[in-house]
Amino acid sequence: MTADASPLMSGTVPTAPRAARQRQGGLLRGTLRSHLGKLGLLLVLVTVGIAVIGPFATPQDPEAIVGPPFATPGAGYPLGTDYLGRDVLSRFLDGGSLILVLAFLATTSGVVVGTALGLLSGYLRGITGQVVMRSLDVLLSFPPILLALVFMSILGPKPWLILLTVASTHVPPVARVVESATLGLTSRGFVQYAEMIGVPRLRILTRQLLANMVAPVMVQFGIRMAYSIGFIGALAYLGYGRRPPAADWGSMVQENQINLISTPLPVLAPVLALALATIGVNLLTDAFGRAAGVDLAKEGQA
Repeated sequence: MTADASPLMSGTVPTAPRAARQRQGGLLRGTLRSHLGKLGLLLVLVTVGIAVIGPFATPQDPEAIVGPPFATPGAGYPLGTDYLGRDVLSRFLDGGSLILVLAFLATTSGVVVGTALGLLSGYLRGITGQVVMRSLDVLLSFPPILLALVFMSILGPKPWLILLTVASTHVPPVARVVESATLGLTSRGFVQYAEMIGVPRLRILTRQLLANMVAPVMVQFGIRMAYSIGFIGALAYLGYGRRPPAADWGSMVQENQINLISTPLPVLAPVLALALATIGVNLLTDAFGRAAGVDLAKEGQA
């Protein structure tokens, strides 16, 4: 008697194979057991801590001029001043919250929508699945940065528009990964048995299919989160972040790059923060993928 046939004898519908449940239960421990996972978590916590606590710990008003332009570090400004004479440390502490919040929300939205569309396409198959995936291919054909610049040049750098634009870039690749995983699961015995006894499709999608692809979806979330941080930081660098004179890590780089050689701290501080956030997320994703046995090279190419 095979493992897939056992539900026929018991009269119950399994929500996930036992091996899948055991793997999911140990993923967090497996991720944090590795040195990469611990380092990644530390970098993420440091960056998030700066973004969350920083605005309440600024030594100066981030928008106030406290000294001459591009002053070297002194008693009143530990990291020097920027091109207008504002305190770099205060602007650095105040400038990361919007980028990280928008990155998280955009990634979450894109992964949720992409997962839902991938599940529907892989489960329904046929014309419905083809229409969904070909529509996403059309969206994928537009260069993301060009699409973002077009919309924001018309409507302005509104946070909801940045969120929507970045989220839309995540939907097609996530949907592809989930569709592929769904196609592989629909032929399994526990899914076929659920269909045979009339289990509602919504329950099959969530309890039988989605429960068995938590690992690849979470890996996609990590990959897309790192991409979101870089994308939103690049938009801020191009002038589509927080409106001046508000501080923003991306705009800090753009504003102070003219004096990078002689006064590097106003540029290096935000660049280092964005790099630490991206590296930390990538390390966590890599450790999680290894613990879950996910092919990270294949996931990253989706």
